[in-house]
Amino acid sequence: MQTNNAKPAITSSQRALYYWLLTGCLLIFLMVVIGGITRLTGSGLSITDWKIVTGTLPPLTDSQWQQEFMSYQQTPQYKLVNAHFTLTDFKGIYWWEYLHRLIGRLIGLVFIIPFIIFYKRKWVSSKLLPHLVVIFLMGGFQGFLGWYMVKSGLLSQPSVSHIRLAMHLLNALLTFAYTYWVACMVKFENAKHANTWPIAKGWIYALMFFLLFQITYGAFVAGLKAGLVYNTWPKMDGMWMAESIPFAFSKTGVSSLIYNLASVQFIHRICAVLLFLTVVFIWIKSMGKQLDAGLQNAINVLLLSVFIQFVLGVLTLIFQVPLVLAVLHQAGAFVLLGTAIHVWYLLKMGAKQN
Repeated sequence: MQTNNAKPAITSSQRALYYWLLTGCLLIFLMVVIGGITRLTGSGLSITDWKIVTGTLPPLTDSQWQQEFMSYQQTPQYKLVNAHFTLTDFKGIYWWEYLHRLIGRLIGLVFIIPFIIFYKRKWVSSKLLPHLVVIFLMGGFQGFLGWYMVKSGLLSQPSVSHIRLAMHLLNALLTFAYTYWVACMVKFENAKHANTWPIAKGWIYALMFFLLFQITYGAFVAGLKAGLVYNTWPKMDGMWMAESIPFAFSKTGVSSLIYNLASVQFIHRICAVLLFLTVVFIWIKSMGKQLDAGLQNAINVLLLSVFIQFVLGVLTLIFQVPLVLAVLHQAGAFVLLGTAIHVWYLLKMGAKQN
């Protein structure tokens, strides 16, 4: 129902906090995009140790480069996949992983330094403080998960565990989502809240479930390289369900839903359709309501985001996971998640946008 409540102007301290949190979201987004490139170029295992402080600087001398290369030569990835690599080849993959880790360190600094300043200026309210602590803990846990993921590819196999990859990506997404939610809290703190469309809250819960489930299986597809098989759409090489799926399920049981390439890709396909239809359903229902303009615009953007993401997913599959499309598809997941969080917040609080 249309409301006439005017939103008070945002204060200078709220604006600073809001753009600070948005900067954090942008850096998390950038880190995941670089992480996607790192994974697709096979760069993620090029740095074999975890030096939080001293690892900030890359190798600066020939001897330091040789030492890094010698460490990499002890890994399963070098021995089983990249034994032909020269030092020049190694540098090509090293820089992507170095940049990925550098952005992680930058995120920590961007969070901690402004937080201290804002806290001393008493801009951080008692209501906001616990949320910022949660964001900080999630960021620290993300660093641990990165180490835990990389470790799985340094022992006996030439790639990281797709389960650990999914954990790493999912925590990044949740950190991004929670940070953006808190940013919305800051922006709409003084808004007059009106419950514009209460029944839609249940639909947005379904949307968030499908979205997080879909992203998790997207990580499984990426980690298992399941996008390199059954590169047709909408059928899997002429079949709605690949014939290997029932066989794998009868042989290995529930584990095939996580480890079998065809099963993982099939679930990712089905969930993509369900996610798309859920958004279309929400959009169609919204057209019959006289919604707040900000909420309606957010739902329109949500529809556009899920459509683009769906198309990117299909094209990535058909063209057998080219780097550009794969990175755009991963980035699209973040855009879609951010849009869904925005719609969810407006539905929950009934707040108008500026």
